[in-house]
Amino acid sequence: MAEAQIILSHGRESGIVAVASGERYQWAHTALAESGFQRDDDGVWHLPADGTQTTVVDLLKCAKRHRTSVNMSSRRFIGDAARDLARLLPGQWHASVEVYSHPAWQEDLVPWIWDSGELGRAVRSERIPYAALLTNAVQGTTMLFIERPGRQLDYLVGAFSPEGLEGGYGDPHAPRGIVLPPYAGPAAQALTSRYLPAYEQAVHARRTAAIAAVLGDIRREHNTWQAMNASGRYSDATPLSAAALGASTELFLDHAWHRFLTVVDHAPALLERCRPASSPWPDDAAALARLADAVIDAEGLVDDIVHGGFGPDQQRRARSWPAIETWLTDGEAFLRQARISAPHRRPALPVAAPARPLTAARPAHRRP
Repeated sequence: MAEAQIILSHGRESGIVAVASGERYQWAHTALAESGFQRDDDGVWHLPADGTQTTVVDLLKCAKRHRTSVNMSSRRFIGDAARDLARLLPGQWHASVEVYSHPAWQEDLVPWIWDSGELGRAVRSERIPYAALLTNAVQGTTMLFIERPGRQLDYLVGAFSPEGLEGGYGDPHAPRGIVLPPYAGPAAQALTSRYLPAYEQAVHARRTAAIAAVLGDIRREHNTWQAMNASGRYSDATPLSAAALGASTELFLDHAWHRFLTVVDHAPALLERCRPASSPWPDDAAALARLADAVIDAEGLVDDIVHGGFGPDQQRRARSWPAIETWLTDGEAFLRQARISAPHRRPALPVAAPARPLTAARPAHRRP
């Protein structure tokens, strides 16, 4: 691969667009600037409206002087493809362009890609100088949209880890990214009927597993603390002083609260999906109500802490423990309800716009 490379593609509104790539991408930047290209906030270079074919020829000559290769993409600008797709997705989706000129910038993506399929492998092993993000701020969902390496037409799409559920490539709960065809209509249908439902199911499973793990950790520590308190000794039989017991109690409560924040963050969305009346355990309704109230109390405590309206640690410990204890007591009822309330696949929604090719005539690239 060249140390410096310029990839040209065609943008629907701005005509010729360019992306710089390579470890010496600054050489490409210099060649583009000297040739009259202008860089936007996304890192994409555009030929001015009054630019001519001569300007592109000049770019080829200038790039050669700066030891930079120039390639023409067989596809249209990825930003146009992503925007066409975003317009057809249900809900409020926004498309933006990312440029990863230096290979190290692409490596920054690896820990955040939540994918167990081809997209995750591509990000780890293939050079991806640019991509697009599809973001739904209301749902908190961000997807990565790239040209499928080694193919002339297809695209790959997959998700970033949801906030607070960082998993990354290889996470057993991660959904598999899918291959999208080069037309916006069929691509939107594939995302709506296949990927987004699978993503929602994966998020539900990941949230449930995270809460189960947290409750398990707190319960084990609680059992250890109870045993120490009852015996008056450490686990190695060393006598436990009153001061040491007090310190161990504070440490346990601090650790429990820190872990319990995972429940505060993710339980509300799961509780909303639970329908105990239509489950094999209708009597769980009372337990779920207690759990919901406990989360509300904990959310109020978090709000007080964040806004500086709370007192000493002792008060925080005293106020947090009832909510934690409620979840230790009724948590199993929640987990069985959450596990049977996972979202199901939805029927494909009709696409109301004509199919528009996601491909066309040349390349693009950029970093966040």
